[in-house]
Amino acid sequence: MRVDANGGGSVNYEPNSLNGPVQRAAFNEPPLRITGDAARYDHRDGNDDYTQAGNLFRLMNPEQRERLFGNIARHMQGGNTSQEIQVRQICHFFRADPAYGIGVAKALGIDLDEFMPDGAVHSEALVGKH
Repeated sequence: MRVDANGGGSVNYEPNSLNGPVQRAAFNEPPLRITGDAARYDHRDGNDDYTQAGNLFRLMNPEQRERLFGNIARHMQGGNTSQEIQVRQICHFFRADPAYGIGVAKALGIDLDEFMPDGAVHSEALVGKH
């Protein structure tokens, strides 16, 4: 049984941007000799983390989308998440579908135009595409 608060409220995942734990190569399993050297498989290589989420989002009707935006925003507001992390997460939603990222940004009260490079397409024009 742990009696040290188990890290309290600090992050317990990696990668993170809050100086939390990081993977240490010293604890990797050694390569196994088979017919050559083998090492750990990188499950991220070649994976697409956005298509399925975007497809699900596009199946939602407008009311379902608004509930999704509000639910995400409620959990990211109120000191739960810094604006830096909010914007980083919005980028992930945006990769799934631009309307998804824009909807969450609006629910959070974040103006995406201030984060977009000069000459970029305005968020309002992107929403009309879907």
